[in-house]
Amino acid sequence: MTDIETKNFFTDPDLVEDPYPYYDALREGCPVRREPHHNVMMVTGYEEAIQVLSDEQTFSSCISVTGPFSGLPACPESDDITDFIEEHRPSLPMNDQLPTMDPPQHTDHRGLLMRLITPKRLKENEAFIERIADRLLDDLLARGEGDYITGFAAPFAMLVIADLLGVPESDHQEFIEGLNIQVEKGFSLGSTEGEALKLNPLEFLYKKFGQYIEDRRANPTDDVLTGLATATFPDGTLPPVDDVLRIAANVFSAGQETTVRLLSSALRIIAEQPELQKTLRSEPDRIPNFIEETLRFESPIKGDFRLAKTPTTIGGVDVSAGTIMMLVNGAANRDPRQFSDPNDFDIDRRNARTHIAFGRGVHSCPGAPLARTEGRVGIQRLLERTSEIRISEKVHGPEDDRKFGYLPTFILRGLLALHLEYAPAEGESK
Repeated sequence: MTDIETKNFFTDPDLVEDPYPYYDALREGCPVRREPHHNVMMVTGYEEAIQVLSDEQTFSSCISVTGPFSGLPACPESDDITDFIEEHRPSLPMNDQLPTMDPPQHTDHRGLLMRLITPKRLKENEAFIERIADRLLDDLLARGEGDYITGFAAPFAMLVIADLLGVPESDHQEFIEGLNIQVEKGFSLGSTEGEALKLNPLEFLYKKFGQYIEDRRANPTDDVLTGLATATFPDGTLPPVDDVLRIAANVFSAGQETTVRLLSSALRIIAEQPELQKTLRSEPDRIPNFIEETLRFESPIKGDFRLAKTPTTIGGVDVSAGTIMMLVNGAANRDPRQFSDPNDFDIDRRNARTHIAFGRGVHSCPGAPLARTEGRVGIQRLLERTSEIRISEKVHGPEDDRKFGYLPTFILRGLLALHLEYAPAEGESK
């Protein structure tokens, strides 16, 4: 049992490494419970989380990525703070990004996005996914060992989303370098330092997509970027350039970050379980459910935030207007009321896909089909081209005393490094 009265989920570093005992302690007390340090109502129950995620009329997403560190002034005592939210929305971090929008603005912008991420475009993108996976694996397997995240997962996810959005291959290296600059400047979504997020952490992406969109509107061609530039809102109006570039930037940044975390968690599980590894090699049709169980077991997003606009009741607990809610995905996905033996990884779990790692409701992840494809292709090609994958003892220590570092944030769940060793498959050059 973790002492939830003294532990601070948002700043305590030991809860970064392993938050699950804390989640269990919260849920056992009550699946909707206020934590004592930042006055946040933590929703750790599966059904309760779905109730909040599915109710955009009662809950605003204006603080979805910042939670108690948004810089929002104290909410007035009122039974409806909708006007207060709209008054202060322009000053909130990332207010121009899709995850923080509420209907009807969110409806219009998501409608624009869904006209770009179509089944046809995803199918076209899959051929590129296979090519880039093999190209990156050529280098990874030639070395025989290395950090899987920097050597494969990160460039793989970045290049896949760049191709989906139509970024010319001649610009791919510029994106890699530009995004590295952002990391070096210290941008960290949901940092455990507990500071308010800067208003616009995506300047590089804004600049690049703004240039693309303006150019394609002036000089249309038969490519994806032209489709992006000329796509209209559901009512037929052409969006301002700023609206389109923000959507593209959001898809680009969110799409790659969560996929990297999914892939790294999946490979750690594979490398730690030789029998599972053998099963997935011989029965690749089981990889999709393995991916769903990985998403449930190690949700890339720890949680999502909402702000109650009006009074309501969740899980038998009264919630007043102005209450900050944290939907703790990682806890809800291990709720024993929904998933039997939730702390066990079960490749054959029949309801694994009911997880909420991709959210639920109007803000459910639009890139979920792409992430699933990236996971399936990336994992299957690596297994096909290796006979064994091991965690490096010289980097992470022996099996009974392995050390892993995790992202120091209260938003993302992911490894900082995963150094692996690879034995090539028969016929695979080393």
